[in-house]
Amino acid sequence: DPITIPTRVDNAILKVDGREVRLTNLRKPFWPELGITKGGLIQYYADVAGVLLPHIRDRAMVMRRYPNGAAGASFFMKEAPSPRPAWIRICAIDHDGKVVNFPVIDDLPSLLWLINLGCIDLNQWYARCDDVHRPDYLHFDLDPGEGTTFEQAIECSLIVRAALTTLGMKPFVKTTGSRGLHVYVALKRGPTQDAVHTFAKALATELASRNPKLMTVGYRVAARPKGRVVVDYKQNAWGQTLASIYSVRPKPLATVSAPVTWKEVEKGIRIEDFKIDNVRQRIAKVGDLWKPLLAKKDRTDLDRFFSRK
Repeated sequence: DPITIPTRVDNAILKVDGREVRLTNLRKPFWPELGITKGGLIQYYADVAGVLLPHIRDRAMVMRRYPNGAAGASFFMKEAPSPRPAWIRICAIDHDGKVVNFPVIDDLPSLLWLINLGCIDLNQWYARCDDVHRPDYLHFDLDPGEGTTFEQAIECSLIVRAALTTLGMKPFVKTTGSRGLHVYVALKRGPTQDAVHTFAKALATELASRNPKLMTVGYRVAARPKGRVVVDYKQNAWGQTLASIYSVRPKPLATVSAPVTWKEVEKGIRIEDFKIDNVRQRIAKVGDLWKPLLAKKDRTDLDRFFSRK
């Protein structure tokens, strides 16, 4: 049954799937100029939970909290806050020599609890909790640098797609909801996060050397030539995260990181085509375009690229 978040009270306790979820400051403006409150943000996530949860389930979640809405200051938090409901699942990971208890968002009550903390976008690990060193994705964050257009990010994504396809992979694409595009490949679990990072770096570096006027792998802003798209492979490193699929971003238009088809990319899309107010209708129409990324079949075995001598 659809969940309705109250709009006329500040605080509420909802019974969701047999659990009591406490919601607070529901009328707090999160995008004042758009008339979107914290309750409105929670409602969005409740509505898209059916397609979102399969993509974030079983993974440690890094929280980025925006207590004063999208334009306010934010802070990252890894350790699940206490007190917290007993039903929030924990993924304990040895992180820089200390064990961190990350929350895991498997179900709707946990998702509502997380968004109620003031999280606007979701940032989950690439590896599942039962083996945090072996990811099931490889990805590239195509980030248009200074003096670069989104059209150049599109051009770049098509080159990345061609390279991945040539290597026998099946790439999926989504808008970041911020400036660029994310390209993902489903991996068969096996290679460590370090190996995946090594592969991504090699491919990104090769593509940038072949397309020097369009792409760069220069990570430091000062080292980047202007007018290039950064092919960011570094987010494949252990413990890094990217905004998840269907995440609302803390941008002025409440844009969403939305999966798109390659056909749409070729025709031309814009970041602002996908927002908190229209993504639900889109999902109702096209379903979850990234559903194949969750399947057990068609996952790339990266090991075959490492065993060649």
